[in-house]
Amino acid sequence: MPNIAVYNMEGKQVGDIELNDEVFGVEFNHAAVHQVVKAQLANKRQGTKSALTRTEVAGGGKKPYKQKGTGHARQGSTRAPQWYKGGVVFAPKPRDFRLAVPKKLNALAMKCALSSHVKEDTMKVLDAITFEAPKTAEMVKMLKALNTGKKTLVVTAEKEENAVKSARNIPNVKLSVVNNINVLDILNADSFIITKEAVEMVQEVYA
Repeated sequence: MPNIAVYNMEGKQVGDIELNDEVFGVEFNHAAVHQVVKAQLANKRQGTKSALTRTEVAGGGKKPYKQKGTGHARQGSTRAPQWYKGGVVFAPKPRDFRLAVPKKLNALAMKCALSSHVKEDTMKVLDAITFEAPKTAEMVKMLKALNTGKKTLVVTAEKEENAVKSARNIPNVKLSVVNNINVLDILNADSFIITKEAVEMVQEVYA
């Protein structure tokens, strides 16, 4: 089982924590991660786009000109797709784009995402994240002390209101509660910061 250092908000090491290999030492499975990320992106789609087919466009009831003798191709309606203001061929209609993913596959993808940060040494564990008051400068100071990347995901065991308010004005920094983390957010982050309590909760669920 890999050991990883535990830091405080000043960036100083205050101990270490043993990580469970079943959660943080999994070999990356590209197929599983691809499926879960694809489903997440699909589930974000609103599915509200819509256009009219030739049967739904107003007008076009009268034959535009006689069948023969004009030199033109025969036409039955001015609302056919080739006409200006005509209907759309195979027009998109409101639909549900949601994709279902098996729980075991989702769990595997989550373990792969977490393990990738451990292997790349981009995961940092904090003993706790506490802010007496919302202070953006304090959050920036903490991130600098931890030497985070451009995109940072910070995960806490419970919602820390002051921490959320301290981070919301910082570009590319996202705070999340451990119950709400997902594969896409974890993979999208250059740096993954998680509290010690949140690590224990993750291991309890996925081990």
